[in-house]
Amino acid sequence: MSVHRGLEHRCDPPGFVKVLDRNTLAIPDRLGNNRGDTFLNVLENPSVAIVFIVPKRREVVRVSGTAQVVTDEDLLDSMAMQGKRPDLALVVTVKEAFFHCGKSMIRSGLWEPKRWGPIEGLPTYAQALKDHGKLSVDVPEIERRIVHSEVHRLY
Repeated sequence: MSVHRGLEHRCDPPGFVKVLDRNTLAIPDRLGNNRGDTFLNVLENPSVAIVFIVPKRREVVRVSGTAQVVTDEDLLDSMAMQGKRPDLALVVTVKEAFFHCGKSMIRSGLWEPKRWGPIEGLPTYAQALKDHGKLSVDVPEIERRIVHSEVHRLY
C-alpha cells in the first residue's frame, strides 16, 4: 500500500498553466522545498486531482486526470519566468474538468481579510519548521534563510 500525499500548491502569474490542447495541461515546477514529493507521487500513481483557486472568484475549477513528469526542452523553454526555466513540468491529461460551487469559499471568507481569524499565539513559519523538523538552527537563522529564499530563489 502506498500513501498518496497529493500535489503541492503551484502558483505563478495568470497563464502559468499552459493549455497544450483541449485535454492537456502543463504545469511548471518552480524552485521550492527541493523535496520532490509531487514527482514521487506521480511516478507511483499518475492519477491527479487539481483544484484551481482564482483570486476574487468564489467558484473553483476541479480537474482530474493522469500526469507525467516531462523534460521536453521546448515546453520548458516556453515556461521560463524572469529568464529561469523550470527543470521539469507536469503534463496532465485531463479526464474531467468542471466548476465547483463557491459555498466553501463564501463560508471561509478567503477573499475577505476582515473575516480572517487572529494569528496571535500561532507559531511563525520558522518556529513551526524548527519544531517539526527538530532543527538545531535557531529561529532567527531560519527566518533569514526563508527571506533569502523568497528574494533570491523565487524563479
